[in-house]
Formats: sequence, structure tokens, C-alpha cells
Amino acid sequence: MVHFTVEEENLVCVYYKADRRRTMGRMTAALPDMDGDMQALARQTIRKLEAMTDADFEDMRFLFTDE
Repeated sequence: MVHFTVEEENLVCVYYKADRRRTMGRMTAALPDMDGDMQALARQTIRKLEAMTDADFEDMRFLFTDE
């Protein structure tokens, strides 16, 4: 099972789009508009999403946490 940090989970919530592949696509498309730290976080999150199956993604509950 893939574990996400609060920051990674929030990023998934921001770019969530129906399924895992579309979510990764939206996040990848936004990379050029992100600063260096955010790009690193997004790439790390994308790697974790790539490591998941579609079924695992569908079973996950991504909740936005406002700290």
C-alpha cells in the first residue's frame, strides 16, 4: 500500500480528475507553472500515483487538510 503525506494528499485533491491517470496528467501538465519546491513535491506524488493500481487509487480516500 502506498502512503501519502498530508502535503501529497492535498496535492492530489487539488488536481483530482475522475481517475488516477487523469489526476497524474493534470498534475504533470501543471509542473511548468510550479516553483522548485512544489515541482519536487508534485514529482514525488506522481511517482507514488504511478506505483499504485487503478483499483488502489479508487479505494483511497483523499481528503484535503487545511492546516
